[in-house]
Amino acid sequence: MNNNTFIKLTKQLNLNLTDEMLEKLNIYADYLLEYNQHTNLTAIKTKEEIYLKHFYDSLTLTKLVPNFAGNLLDIGTGAGFPGVVLAICFPKLQVTLLDSNNKKITFLKKLIAKLNLNNIKIVYARAEEYTKNNKNTFDYITSRAVCELRVLEEISVSALKINKSLLVMKGHLEEEYEKSLTTQKALHLQLIKKIEFELPIINHQRTLLEYKKTATTSDKYPRAYDKIKKYPLK
Repeated sequence: MNNNTFIKLTKQLNLNLTDEMLEKLNIYADYLLEYNQHTNLTAIKTKEEIYLKHFYDSLTLTKLVPNFAGNLLDIGTGAGFPGVVLAICFPKLQVTLLDSNNKKITFLKKLIAKLNLNNIKIVYARAEEYTKNNKNTFDYITSRAVCELRVLEEISVSALKINKSLLVMKGHLEEEYEKSLTTQKALHLQLIKKIEFELPIINHQRTLLEYKKTATTSDKYPRAYDKIKKYPLK
C-alpha cells in the first residue's frame, strides 16, 4: 500500500489525517524498518506492508469508535500497534502502552522521543498484574491478536471503567468466541458490536468486537496467568 492509497482508504474510514500526522507515520515506518534490522520487532519487511498491515489495520478500530477521546490501554502493544497509531491520529487520546517484552519497551521509548508524542505513557509489566493494580482506570482497553479471547477478557477487564469499552482485534474468531461466552458472563462483559471485514488488497479476514463492562469486577480477577490458561471461567 503506497501513501496515496493509505490516505484514500483512511478517508473511507472518515479520517482526515493532517500533514503532521502523515509525517509522524512516515517517520514511524522508517524507524521501525531501521530498528528491525538489528532487533526483531515485526515479520513485516517493507514500508508498503507496514502501512497496510500495521497502520491501516490499527485505524480500523474507528469502525467501532469513530472519534477517540479519553484514555486507552493497549495490552501487548509490541512495536506500538494499535496504540501509537491511535495516539498520532487522535491527539486528545491519552494512550498507555503495556508490554512485558523489554526489547519492545526499549524501542517504544526511543520511538516516542523521536515522534515527540506527549499523549503516551509506556509501562513495562505483565498485563494481569498491571490491571489488578489499576482498577476502573480506562475508557478503552484494546489488544491486537495477543492472546486467546477469554484470556484477554480476564487480564483486561479489571482496569476498565464501568460502561466503557473493551475493543478486541482478531482474525478468524468463531471457535474462540464460543469458548469465551462463560468468561464474558462471569466478568460482566456485554457484546454490543461485532464487525467482520477483509483487509484491503490482501483480503485477510478481520474481526472487531466491542464489549461494555456492565458491573464492577470481582477482586478475585484477574487470577494468576497460569490459572487463567489452565482453568477457564465456568
